[in-house]
Amino acid sequence: MRAVFLDRDGVLNRAPVRAGRPLSVRGPEEVELLPGVPEACRRLREGGFALIVVTNQPDVARGALRVEAVEAIHDLLRARLPLDEVRVCYHDDADGCDCRKPKPGMLLEAARARGIDLGRSFMVGDRWRDIEAGRRAGCRTVFIDYGYDEPRPEGADFRTDSLLQAAEWILHDRSS
Repeated sequence: MRAVFLDRDGVLNRAPVRAGRPLSVRGPEEVELLPGVPEACRRLREGGFALIVVTNQPDVARGALRVEAVEAIHDLLRARLPLDEVRVCYHDDADGCDCRKPKPGMLLEAARARGIDLGRSFMVGDRWRDIEAGRRAGCRTVFIDYGYDEPRPEGADFRTDSLLQAAEWILHDRSS
C-alpha cells in the first residue's frame, strides 16, 4: 500500500499567519479548506493512495487548546475529505516524544498498522518539520511554500504552492 501523509494546517485548511508564522486553527468554525484540496484528495485516493493526516497540536500540551476542539476539527475534515486516518501528536518539544514532527513516529506507526510501503509514499507539508519527518521515514517529500518567516526545509523532492499541484506531481511521479 502507498500513502500520502498530509499535514493539516497550511496543507488541507488555511493556516492563520501572524508575524510571518503559521498557526493552528482553534476550532471547526475557523476551518477553511484551501482551493483545490477536495479535488486533490479525490484524485490521490483514486490513484490508489491512502490519505493520512499527521499533525502536531502542541497547544493542547500548552493548555491553550482542548482535545475536544482538535477532534471537532478532524471530524469536520473527515466529513469533507476522503481521509483514511488522522494521527495527532498532542505533545510539545520538551516532552521528547517520538511522534512530534520532525520525528517520524506518526508516519512509522501508520505504516506498521496499515502495511504502507514508505519508500513509495509521500509526505506533504508546509513547514520544515513536515519535510524532515517525511525524509526520516523514508518518504518522498513535497513542500508547499508559502514564504513563512521561518527556516525552509532542505532537500524536499518537490516544491509547489498548492496541494492540487502536489497531487499532480505525485500522480505523475514514475518512481512511486
